[in-house]
Amino acid sequence: MSFDQLSSMEAGRRRGTPGYTDDPDFQRLSQDLTNKLFRLNGNNQRLSGEVGHLGTRRDTPRVRERVHELIEESRDLFKDVGQGVKKIQTWEDVTPTQKYMQQKLSREFQSSLSEFQNLQRQALEKQKASVSAARAAVDHETEASSGAAAAAATTGAPGSPQLLQQQELTQLAPQDDVDFQEAVIIEREEEIRRIEQGVGDLNVLFQQVAQIVTEQGDVLDTIERNVETVRDDTRGADRELRSAARYQKNARSKMCCLLVILMVILTIILLAVFLG
Repeated sequence: MSFDQLSSMEAGRRRGTPGYTDDPDFQRLSQDLTNKLFRLNGNNQRLSGEVGHLGTRRDTPRVRERVHELIEESRDLFKDVGQGVKKIQTWEDVTPTQKYMQQKLSREFQSSLSEFQNLQRQALEKQKASVSAARAAVDHETEASSGAAAAAATTGAPGSPQLLQQQELTQLAPQDDVDFQEAVIIEREEEIRRIEQGVGDLNVLFQQVAQIVTEQGDVLDTIERNVETVRDDTRGADRELRSAARYQKNARSKMCCLLVILMVILTIILLAVFLG
């Protein structure tokens, strides 16, 4: 296949010649990632609204449940999309259109993940504040219960059945509340640990994708430098060829002049011989 044929094929691809299509695997993967990123952006919007309710009058167990579900769903989906973005970033022999799609997906992924991480941190801070307030309330209830039992002991007759029954009732009801609050606190602390772990895992994924993008950028810079070097070398070679062509032309002109002079001298010599 000649160079002209290759050039014609390449020009046809750039013009979008019918019959030429991008890698179908690349297209399927990029479309799947685009759909999932759209879904993640929707999750971020819903999560932002739910996190805004935490610590307010609208804070309910159902709100916390929705926050937990959105965080878990988005976290798993981000891990899946992150693997896909890493795969598509290392795709070989990409066209300019595919390269644009690589950059677009990387930007959207990093932007969406950064927003999700911020929302997770907000939820984490509000969860910690809620746990601290709940523990303070439990401690206050425990102290109040102890104080009430001591007061009853000082006012009633020691060892009387009425006093013992009152003390049991006084301690039993608050203890049930304390146990329930402790269970809620433990559950929230477990949720805090899961969020912290998720933030750390996604930070690693964010750094990996950013590193791949940086490496791809370095490769492109290297290619650009090589192209510029080849261009400069080509220009230098062209100048040298032009210079060599001028030298050759001058040398040819000089050679012609010498031949003419030699012919003139030879003619003069021959005429002198014949005439003499």
